[in-house]
Amino acid sequence: MSIPEPPAGRRRASLLRVKLLALAAAACGVAAVALLPHAIEAGWLLAVQDDPAALADRKLARSFNADIAAKEIEAALAANDAELAKSFVDLAHDRNVTVAPELASKVDAAVEKANSALSTAGNFTRGLIVGEPDDLVSLAGTAVGDLFVFGDIRDMIREGSHLAAGQEADHLILGLSAVGIAVTAGTYASLGTGAPARMGLSLVKAARKTGRISSRMAGAVTRSLRSVVDWSAMRKAFAGASLTEPAVAVRAAREAVKLNKADDLFRLSSNIGSVQGKAGTRAALDGLRISDSPREMARVAKLAEKEGGKTRAILKLLGRGAIALTVAAFDLSLWVLWAALTIFGFIASTKAAVERVTWRALQRGKVRRAKRELARQRRLAMAPSQV
Repeated sequence: MSIPEPPAGRRRASLLRVKLLALAAAACGVAAVALLPHAIEAGWLLAVQDDPAALADRKLARSFNADIAAKEIEAALAANDAELAKSFVDLAHDRNVTVAPELASKVDAAVEKANSALSTAGNFTRGLIVGEPDDLVSLAGTAVGDLFVFGDIRDMIREGSHLAAGQEADHLILGLSAVGIAVTAGTYASLGTGAPARMGLSLVKAARKTGRISSRMAGAVTRSLRSVVDWSAMRKAFAGASLTEPAVAVRAAREAVKLNKADDLFRLSSNIGSVQGKAGTRAALDGLRISDSPREMARVAKLAEKEGGKTRAILKLLGRGAIALTVAAFDLSLWVLWAALTIFGFIASTKAAVERVTWRALQRGKVRRAKRELARQRRLAMAPSQV
């Protein structure tokens, strides 16, 4: 009796299969190690994509350090922007990032200078007369002008004269001025709006005048105004009237504005006003500059509610990345998918290789046991018989 051995070719093929499976497992393992950090980061970003504060916190943890803080503070001081410099100091303290004491002292001195009586008076006057605020004081001047309809009438008459003459008019400023006049007339309280919404209207106008509103956001506001303002009635109200009379603007606003259709506009202006109240005027203007839609401005409002005065520094550092995914969600999902596939490939290849090695070991064990049994039987057959 003989024990059949597997053919040499079959043994070599089996060994080659085990080697190939081991190589595939190693390749998938290396790929998984390389992809896993990206996949984990992508998974975190997808998980917090609807929470701007958490999204910003995640990105700041990877990008904000003492060197960047010092660089941004110095740049803000060089640009005579004490508010931004203070925002970066606050952000650094909040995240336990060291700021040199002498640099912090420079920021305190700059803030004190910016808040001086002379500077305050000049900023208030500029906001009141020109209507282009860039800080809290100048916004106060703008707000006073708009609340007493001086600013809205000024802007409406200027743009309305262009509209009546058939010239190019800025429909965004004209429409917002008309809504502002109608709102200030006392009707806004019953419509559920308030001071933040009224302040938001003034800020959108100011952002438009100073070029601090993104083109997409300006387009979204203009589209919203189409359902709120009757442009034909506006043109008729200004035609043939004395444009130096404030009553013209007031009458035009009352005849042309449909406040019952301004819910979306009031929602946006309320979010803008909320940012201004929590983080400051320039933070609201920065939010209008980076936001492409009212929905994104709502994200800025959520960020400002959580971060307060640190909001400007966050927006300056991260830009749109503070409120939205800068990489498409589909691309982030691909990172997660590829990492999952490589892990699955590693597990599957490792499992197959282990099974193949185990099978080979079991087969060899069977052959060895069969040989030992055959040898024992042969020894028994050759031994002398015993009675």
